[in-house]
Amino acid sequence: MTIDTKYASPAAVDARRSRALVAGGVGLAACAIGFVVDRDHFFRSWLVAYLLFLGIALGSMGLMMVQHLSGGAWGVFRRVFEASSRTLPLMALLFLPIVLGMTNLYPWAHPDHVQQDDVLRHKAAYLNTGFFLLRALVYFSGWILIAWTMTRWSRRQDEGDMSVNLRLQYLSGGGLVFYALAATFASIDWIMSINPHWYSTLFGFLFVGGQGLSALAFTIVVSTYLVKHEPMAGVLKPHHFQDLGKLSLAFVMLWAYFNFSQFMLVYAANLVEEVPYFLARINHGWQYVALVLVVFHFAVPFSLLLSRDTKRTPHRLVWVALALLVMRYIDLYLQISPEFASTGENLHLLDGEHASGFFIHWLDLAAPLAIGGVWSWMFLTQLAQRPVMALSDPYLREALESSGGH
Repeated sequence: MTIDTKYASPAAVDARRSRALVAGGVGLAACAIGFVVDRDHFFRSWLVAYLLFLGIALGSMGLMMVQHLSGGAWGVFRRVFEASSRTLPLMALLFLPIVLGMTNLYPWAHPDHVQQDDVLRHKAAYLNTGFFLLRALVYFSGWILIAWTMTRWSRRQDEGDMSVNLRLQYLSGGGLVFYALAATFASIDWIMSINPHWYSTLFGFLFVGGQGLSALAFTIVVSTYLVKHEPMAGVLKPHHFQDLGKLSLAFVMLWAYFNFSQFMLVYAANLVEEVPYFLARINHGWQYVALVLVVFHFAVPFSLLLSRDTKRTPHRLVWVALALLVMRYIDLYLQISPEFASTGENLHLLDGEHASGFFIHWLDLAAPLAIGGVWSWMFLTQLAQRPVMALSDPYLREALESSGGH
């Protein structure tokens, strides 16, 4: 029996792929209807859902690079990280609706509006359509190149070429720098510039930290499924899930720390450029969404993940992970949607309207179904293409022995 056959992904993955594709098709059909009948809401909902699944892909790539640099028992999840990161070409394709909806999403994409706004005229050298598209091309080109180069070298490692080990570490070091810088600028381009009068020096950290948490939560969900089937049923042990749980706890605290720091600094400075962003999110019904995040994105998962038993028990840990994925979507929703009116139009394009009450639209459910279904299909396709164990990983033997695996 060859290694590829012995450690192939479970046969049930094919059935999951089919279901994901069907769900994605249903969601895409609903989104197509939304594009025709309510274009403003379509672009806003698509952006929120898109950033959730892009965060899983990019966060997985970042964690993969950290694992190559640090080693550790959590390297048994490397194939999940690799499969997630190889969905980035699909995410580049799914970015096209955002390009089409630039004038619906971003005030700076309207030349007439720019001429009437002193702040936008000052930022026009950076916030303009051509430079926006060029930066997006650089981001995706770099991310895809890193992800696929690491996958190619990982395949050579599987074939017994140990000379790539050092190259993987060098690429991971430089790749982490590019990933962090590109993700920071992407957060400015795709989220912060929806309200071009607002800025925050901490926002890039929030964006990257949220991606890491999304990736960890998704990896827990996938690994909980894999541990029920061969070949991973005899490999993944409580120790491995405890590692993921501890990392998730760290990222939950990191998310809370960055959010509190950002709020505290804005509150203390009390600057007219910064305060309206938070006023919009603690009034008009949005404060209840913020409270949900405080409780279920931080307080509850923090309390649950303090428990050693929770972290070592997959069927308990997976519920925390699923809840965190939902909270990640709600967090992105709160970052983006208060900048829009209940009609779906950007508030900064509506004269005299500077606040919007809480609203939710049916496309806020259709868009995650569409992107999530198609993305999950691609992820499962990529997962099935490689053995689920990186058997030539230099840290694998130590990882298995430390947890009682064989």
